Amino acid sequence: MLSEPLAFAYAGWIGGTALIVFMGFLNCYTAKILAGIILEDPRLRSYADIGRKAFGPKSIALTTIMFCLELFAVSVAFVTLAADSMHEIMPAYSSNTFKIASIVVLAPLVFLPLSMLSYTSIFGICSTLLIIVVVFIDGFSKPDAPGSLWSPAVTSWGTGSMTELGIAFGLFMAGFSGHAVVPSLARDMVDPSEFDNMINWAFIVTTFIYGMIGYAGYFMFGRNVSDEVSKDLMNTPGYTSWINEIALWTLVSTPITKFPLSTRPLNVILEIMLGIDNHAPLQGGIKPQLDTQPSTAHRLLNRVFFIVERISVPVLTILVSILVPEFSSLMAFLGSFSAFMICVIGPISAKIALEGRCSLTDASFLAIAIVMATWGTLATFWAA
Repeated sequence: MLSEPLAFAYAGWIGGTALIVFMGFLNCYTAKILAGIILEDPRLRSYADIGRKAFGPKSIALTTIMFCLELFAVSVAFVTLAADSMHEIMPAYSSNTFKIASIVVLAPLVFLPLSMLSYTSIFGICSTLLIIVVVFIDGFSKPDAPGSLWSPAVTSWGTGSMTELGIAFGLFMAGFSGHAVVPSLARDMVDPSEFDNMINWAFIVTTFIYGMIGYAGYFMFGRNVSDEVSKDLMNTPGYTSWINEIALWTLVSTPITKFPLSTRPLNVILEIMLGIDNHAPLQGGIKPQLDTQPSTAHRLLNRVFFIVERISVPVLTILVSILVPEFSSLMAFLGSFSAFMICVIGPISAKIALEGRCSLTDASFLAIAIVMATWGTLATFWAA
């Protein structure tokens, strides 16, 4: 959401409006595809199950890699956002300093149970609403440019360069990622027949909110808008500083509390691959016999590997965040590569494989998604 104004700056008023509406419609369409597949077969529970049914067991490895890559990119973005926000609050210290220091907070959080971490979702929703309110309070409270909704900045109707347009593809797409939870959501609904109606309203509201923030940020700061509009709110004189500081503190706390939620599936996958999964259920609920239990030394070694693996993930995310400091680059890559693959290309390809035919609509959407994903990914690396 914070990068939406930059996406409009790159795509222009016409291109930005067309892209965000198209992205919302396309992702709503593919979400319905996933729900339709999952509800037709009661044996299916997850996105990976859909991939296995459509493409066979060999697809599991690719699906796992894509999910791990997306989760890791999201985790890096969380670290970058928290550190950048702290830097705006305390400019005497660099973002890299806060990134390194964040290990003190992130390392203990990755060991907390999900029952405690799940409550952070409510805090995240409140933080999002607060940022929206603050953007408009600042915009209407300041009579003069820059940063005013009464005196708009210089903007453009058309797009910038072809590279910027490609980056805009990823920035817009990143906001609509999250299709991995669609199968579980459809399966767990009290009345699954209402899924299409629910998802329609979900994407209407999401597209409206993203568009509202994108319009406001671009209107206020024009082509000079930062990759995180929150930076501009703190660096532009004339605002009520204490309101902006409260909003920034929520931007610090929200990604930090969500970090362990985004890394938990990654941790579980790594632990299973390394044979140190401490959460595997006992078969039949029966406690293993004493002679089959591992030795004390083996359990101790297993515990050490478990701790090292849990801590290594935040360490790696911090390292990548330092090496790739631009928040917009992370969001553009997340949208152009991961989101297009998981949210659009994967669902449409699965539908084609299962039905044994390809409609003109699906072929068109698939071709557009492949072009946008390739264009956006190359543009992101070219601009990095």
